[in-house]
Amino acid sequence: MSIFKDTSAGRLVVAVVGVALIVMLVAGGLLGYWTATEMTTVVTEQFNAQQLVIAQTVKARIEREFNGIKHEILSMAQLLHGNPKPSAGTLEALQQTLRHLAELGIRRVDIVDRAADRALVSTLQGPWMERSLPPGSLFDTIRFPADDPQPLWFSAVQPSAGGGEMIVAVPLSEDASRVLAFHVSTSAVLPALLKSIQSGGTGYAWLIDQNGIFLYHPQAEYIGRDAFSVRQEKFPNAAYGPINLIQKEKMLKGEQGTGWFYSAWHRGITGPIKKLIAFCPVEISDNPPQRWSVAVVAPESEIDQGLRRGTHKLLLLMALGIGGLLLGAGAIIWLESRWARVLEATVLAKTEALAKSEEQYRSLVESAEDFIFTVDREACFQSLNTFTANFFGGPPERFIGRPIASAFPDPEAERLAQLIGSVYGTGKSIREEFELRLEGQPTWISANFMPVKTDTGEVGTILCIARDITETKNLQRQLVNAEKLASLGTLAAGVAHEINNPIGVILGFCELLLRRAEKGSQQYEDLKTIERQGLVCKETVENLLIFARGAKQKREFSDINGCILEIVKIVRHLLVKSGIDLVLQLADGLPPVKADARQLQQVFLNLVTNAMAAMDNSGTLTVQSSLERSTRRAVVQIQDTGAGISPEHMDHIFEPFFTTKPEGQGTGLGLFVSYGIVTSYGGTIECASTPAGVTGKRSGATFTVKLLTGSKEDLAKT
Repeated sequence: MSIFKDTSAGRLVVAVVGVALIVMLVAGGLLGYWTATEMTTVVTEQFNAQQLVIAQTVKARIEREFNGIKHEILSMAQLLHGNPKPSAGTLEALQQTLRHLAELGIRRVDIVDRAADRALVSTLQGPWMERSLPPGSLFDTIRFPADDPQPLWFSAVQPSAGGGEMIVAVPLSEDASRVLAFHVSTSAVLPALLKSIQSGGTGYAWLIDQNGIFLYHPQAEYIGRDAFSVRQEKFPNAAYGPINLIQKEKMLKGEQGTGWFYSAWHRGITGPIKKLIAFCPVEISDNPPQRWSVAVVAPESEIDQGLRRGTHKLLLLMALGIGGLLLGAGAIIWLESRWARVLEATVLAKTEALAKSEEQYRSLVESAEDFIFTVDREACFQSLNTFTANFFGGPPERFIGRPIASAFPDPEAERLAQLIGSVYGTGKSIREEFELRLEGQPTWISANFMPVKTDTGEVGTILCIARDITETKNLQRQLVNAEKLASLGTLAAGVAHEINNPIGVILGFCELLLRRAEKGSQQYEDLKTIERQGLVCKETVENLLIFARGAKQKREFSDINGCILEIVKIVRHLLVKSGIDLVLQLADGLPPVKADARQLQQVFLNLVTNAMAAMDNSGTLTVQSSLERSTRRAVVQIQDTGAGISPEHMDHIFEPFFTTKPEGQGTGLGLFVSYGIVTSYGGTIECASTPAGVTGKRSGATFTVKLLTGSKEDLAKT
């Protein structure tokens, strides 16, 4: 007899089957719920891990950009170090190298003299301009550590007319009274690095500084505002506890990690939105310490939609299971397997989306014309981009897993292995420049070795981003050669000045002896020979004269009236011969001036000879000395009654090689040299002129020299 014919047994079997089906259904439902939960957790963790990789890539790009700025300012500081007042040639040569700085977001370069409250300013495109520093300038707050071999100073990001700006400075002197400063536009640099960043379909990146101020955000109105308060002002009814905790306890403390929070805004959509976030610190400077933090965020809906569809299908299957218990366990298993396939397809779709996102950032690395590779603790390649592999002559697969010595020649490979060991030991980035010689061709490389840390904070691998700086090195070498040529010219000028004055004395006394000798006598002919050869020497020496600042003389203070009288002795006979009257008006009791006597004599000789040439064998030369009481400066005026200087020439008289004399009668260097000597001692030289033909005024030019004075004790010390 069938058990189903027994009512009690039948009910028992039905009950057992029903209970079994219910248990299977419940078990399937619990399994589905657990699977959906686990799948959500796994996909969320994978998505956030990918966001962390994106954040680390953004970090590397920002640090690389600022490392490039650091390298450029240190390179320029090395050229200007110890040069109190760069020459016009040096500034012009520097101007040629400044234009490429705009690509780094640099908008202005300052050479600041903090002691004098003055600065030379270049906007990269125009000429250098001299400006005064305003009271309470930001440059007054700059401090450099005494024990740092490469001291740098970074200001905080300041609001400016163009957006955000920060100043990067490096000292140009031992006491840091002179400073080289770059004005970096963060409004130009950061959007270029962050605007294109995208996580998933709608995710984006934002950046805050160590004080929680937004440096970049897709919402432009957030930039420059406090991240804790601007959200509250924008959406006052939203709860910002989780994100404020992440920022305060993790991001502002320089930690790296992932998490989630609720936001009230996303890409124009308002309302509570759960977002996933990955963040990591960006090391900007050590002086003062500045650590920014970059975050990559995306709504949970990026991964939730597919999972939600699977969950809805699961609930539908459960409803069908309850209604179709009698269909048996087979139908339940079949439906369960179908649901699993749906979930698998969803996961695969999301995985493919993540893979595409990763491929986008991989293409950035592959398309970069820089050396980018990672190495492990044993200095073996873990990855490298195509540019690096092609440079060393092979595909990337040829080098992966092999030591760096397979690409870099000795001893550079050994040096790089030491640097990698140092990064693993200290956990800090190291920048190094070195020269490679491949097939006899020298190539200069600037490399930055950065630790890539694991979630536990340990250094997992080392990322190296390097750049070919051979062209920059060549430019530096050309500048050095230019300085060498300038030094040779300075040496020639110094020798020329030292010889020129004695030759003038020889010619003067030769002229006196010629007056006493009888024409046609042997003595007269010998003296004429001496005069001719002296004039040849004088012309040769004058052709060598160029502007150069001479070395510091032993005598730092001089008697200005004595210098004038010495020059008068030399030129008096020439004045008499030319029919020029000399008027001396020298004030008594003048304090000593801060200048070398021989160089002052050179200045006065240049001014007097120019005046003689301007008067053309007739006129009056007036030389006056006095004391300017208000400034305690000694004043010397040399006035002639010549033709004067035309207005169109006044702006050029102190320029090198500018002359109005006929060809062969002047080098155009006398006033240029005089200007350099006077200004090197902190003095000034000015010119006032009345050209010939002005009605009611006598023509002529007046040169006024003002020099700093000291005490009689200062003169005695020299």
